[in-house]
Amino acid sequence: MSMVATATSPPPSILSFIEIANSISQLHQAHAFMLKSGHFRNPFASSRLLTKATSPPISSPDTLSYALSIFTHTEEPNSYIYNTIIRAYSTSPFPQLALIIFLKLLNSVNKVFPDKYTFTFIVKACATMGNVKQGEQVHGLVTKIGLDEDVYVYNTLIHMYAKCGRFDVSRGMIDGLVEDDVIAWNALLSVYVERGLFEFARELFDEMPVRNVESLNFMVSGYVNVGLVDEARKVFDEMLVKDVVSWNVMITGYTKADKFDEVLGLFEDMLRAKVKPDNCTLVNVLSACAGVGSLSQGKWVHAFIERNGIEVHDFLATALVDMYCKCGCIEKALEVFNGTLRKDISTWNAMIAGLSNHGYLDDALNTFNELIADGIKPNEVTFVSVLSTCSQGGLLSEGRRMFDLMINEYRIQPTLVHYGCMVDLLGRFGLLEEAEELLSKLPVKEAPALWESLLSASRSHNDVELAERIASKLLELDPHDSAGYVQLSNVLASMGRWGDVREVRRKMRSEGITKEPGCSMIEVDGVVHEFLAGEGIIL
Repeated sequence: MSMVATATSPPPSILSFIEIANSISQLHQAHAFMLKSGHFRNPFASSRLLTKATSPPISSPDTLSYALSIFTHTEEPNSYIYNTIIRAYSTSPFPQLALIIFLKLLNSVNKVFPDKYTFTFIVKACATMGNVKQGEQVHGLVTKIGLDEDVYVYNTLIHMYAKCGRFDVSRGMIDGLVEDDVIAWNALLSVYVERGLFEFARELFDEMPVRNVESLNFMVSGYVNVGLVDEARKVFDEMLVKDVVSWNVMITGYTKADKFDEVLGLFEDMLRAKVKPDNCTLVNVLSACAGVGSLSQGKWVHAFIERNGIEVHDFLATALVDMYCKCGCIEKALEVFNGTLRKDISTWNAMIAGLSNHGYLDDALNTFNELIADGIKPNEVTFVSVLSTCSQGGLLSEGRRMFDLMINEYRIQPTLVHYGCMVDLLGRFGLLEEAEELLSKLPVKEAPALWESLLSASRSHNDVELAERIASKLLELDPHDSAGYVQLSNVLASMGRWGDVREVRRKMRSEGITKEPGCSMIEVDGVVHEFLAGEGIIL
């Protein structure tokens, strides 16, 4: 029975189910049916399953092990199946596995031979690893087989040598071309831009005998990466042909530079040019709307997304939730959040932070509990919002529990921000010794602001002994910083210890330390006037 099933082609229903699968669970169902019916032994059916497992939206570093299990259980895989799994691993966090599978191909019992696609993928794996020795060996094999004249393999080799830092070899290969190939030049140009070697990129760009839109996109990106957004805009404006990548690179540059008005203006230009925005465009535009607090513009973008049937998930869902939260429209943020079927951790984080920032503290913690119940692993950003929520609400026991959960359950190393939330929470309850013990795990030089925060708390609770200890720590760190002296002086003054106050001030004068005067500003008839504390008033 199984032999008959193997000999026949898989029914169209199986292949259709594989094609429409958009989750790993659906793919598992198709896989189980194929095993039960014997169709998994059909090379075409198994290759379709493997292709789907290594392609978006299913593929990810976490699902690669499943793809590998499909490959290892495939009897006598053909070159297409080998190429599919090698391609998946070539740009993954585990490119060394691509090399292992490549060696298996070379020693295969059924004599599967590598082709130009195999070598393109394996050279990419060498580039991902930065392993020039392996790359040179593959290059030798390419020459031996006679594929060194294939343009795709050749250009991939140029890119590999550049990624491995052998720019001299890359440039030598370009100079050895019989005909000018813009893709070869771009292979080297892209690495210069990626590495931040912008002067070399500019020099190479000026030498290029021929350029295309990709070359110009690399240059716009290069200017953006070094913070020269205006120069990037000049190149962008001179481009006769712009694709969606061109617009995205420029819009992303303005977003990173916090030039949100320019982002919105450029987006309007893009639509007028009849270039269809993609998710990258929309995420940046929504970030700009959040940056300027433009709810109306954000709603327009949201309507554009719905009008064009664009699926809202992951980054786009996060951008919408974040925009609505920052524009003060929590109800719409919740509507988007609850209506999103595929939420990644950043979407949850945006919703928790939005609820917390708007004072919906119980809702923020409930959302965190839903995240845990859904089996999603929180990250350090999640716990910043959660601990901040506990601090705002004065939830001492909950804050302690969350801090312990973060460290012991999820193995997340606390950052200064996490410590800051806990110091603020403990300080509110006067638990200054506990806060001091917590901060003692950090060198003073790494967290002066947190020690100053604890110093301020000691003033609020009239703990002179602690204030003196912390002030000494801060003064050891920076003897010329007035903050420690001023805080200690204020604590002593609140206790009525005026003699000690005078001694602190005398020491400040002897050390030549002055306190920055407080100031106030007021705008009158379009002119801003600044007034410093202690200034004389002339009538």
